[in-house]
Formats: sequence, structure tokens, C-alpha cells
Amino acid sequence: MATSCEAKKKGELRIFESSVELATDLAEYVAQLSEISVKERGCFTIALSGGSLINLLGKLCEAPYNKTLDWTKWYVFWADERAVAKNHAESNYKQTKEGFLSKVSILNSHVYSINDNVTVEEAASEYEFTIRQLVKVRTIAVSEANDCPKFDLILLSMGPDGHVASLFPNHPTLELKEEWVTYITDSPKPPPERITFTLPVINSASNVALVVTGEEKAAAVRIATNNSIEELDSSLMLPAQRVQPIEGKLMWFLDKGAASALEASTDGFGHT
Repeated sequence: MATSCEAKKKGELRIFESSVELATDLAEYVAQLSEISVKERGCFTIALSGGSLINLLGKLCEAPYNKTLDWTKWYVFWADERAVAKNHAESNYKQTKEGFLSKVSILNSHVYSINDNVTVEEAASEYEFTIRQLVKVRTIAVSEANDCPKFDLILLSMGPDGHVASLFPNHPTLELKEEWVTYITDSPKPPPERITFTLPVINSASNVALVVTGEEKAAAVRIATNNSIEELDSSLMLPAQRVQPIEGKLMWFLDKGAASALEASTDGFGHT
């Protein structure tokens, strides 16, 4: 069974005894958002990260979702990507293609991967241009608060250091305000070159879900979900702490290990 806590702000924690339970609930969550978005807007825009997150989406490839979801209305993006060839073992696209996209009926023309034949700087610029064009035609909604793209869902994982997408602690990219997509050449995790959504884009989404598994991330989870220190200077906050949707909803999906450092009643969170 999952334990659910609702934040005083816009977040909710869901804690699961096993990865199977987490994956089952995550699939239902994504499916519901997909159905709502397709009904209201005629499409569903989702941005993904790599890692174990993709494996946890496997339930969407099974019944009933593989038959009931309107996959042709899905538009798929990456919140971050490694600047490697699409067939490279480190490619988020490759992992997503093999573990998810190839098993459902999402149109190839609705899958927006980065250009792997140019420099990482050019790849980031081209990816932002693509997103801007889709915002113009309202395939991707636009935030009324800041004119950023308003994805229906951004799915993120988190590292033991509290990084999300390819936004790492104490990195200058965390302070970018105008760019939608940026690049780094000095990632502390290999490969060093990556593109990533900026915080304004992540925080403009209608829904943001952080999916975190493993006891090695428990300390970062405890810090990132502690809303009692919201007055802290943003420069001292973990990247995951700075995921605070302006108008949207924030959801945490945690397995038992990732939640192991949380108090029974977390600061800033109350049991529902």
C-alpha cells in the first residue's frame, strides 16, 4: 500500500513499499493526465528524463493502457539528454525507444529528440527553436505567468546529489531565466555534454512528477521535500528543492528506500 502526504504548497508525496506498486500507481497517474489533456486540449505533451524512470513506465505498455490510451495524441520530449549518438548506450532516446516508445503506438513524427549531428550548443538551440514553434501553434500550451512552454507533464528523476534533469548543484544553469533549453559541457556525471530544460520551463508545467528510488537518495529526498526552509537563499538549495511549479501540481513518487530518511510527518507536509 502507498502512503500519501499532501504538501501545504502544491506538492504531494506518494510512498510505496515496492517498485512494482510505484510503477502501477505511476502508470495510472500518467494515464489519467493523458486522458484529461486529450479531452481538454486535443493532445498530451510529456517530457521525460532517462535512468530508472523509463523502466518504471513499463506498466503503460501493458493492458489496459496499451489499448485504451490515445497514443496518437501524445507528443514526447526530453527534459534532458546526453549529447551522444542516438544509438549510444548513454542516450536517453535509445533507452526510451527500446523500453517504452517501441511498445506503444506513439507516432514517430510526435517524438522530438535532439539533433545528434551538431555540437551540444547547437543541439540545445535547435531544440528550443522546435519547442518555440510548437508553442506558437499551441501544440504545447503556454504559461500565462511567464510565456514559457506549459507541458502537460514533466517526469523527472533525481540523483543522490539532488540534481534533476541535467541541472546540477551550484551550476550556473540554475540561474538562467530567459532560456528554455540550455547546455552543459561539464556534467559531474559522464558524459559531460548534455542539453537540459531550465528551471523556468520545468516550473511552468501543468504537472511535474519526481520519481525517486533507492536508499542512496534518501538524504536528498529529505532535504528537497522540507518546505519549512523555503526562505532559504535559492543558491543554497538543491536543484530538486527549486522544482516549485508556478501554477501546476508537484508529485513525488518514492519507494521505501528513497523515503527512508523522512519523518513520519515531514516538515511542510501533512498526512492526507
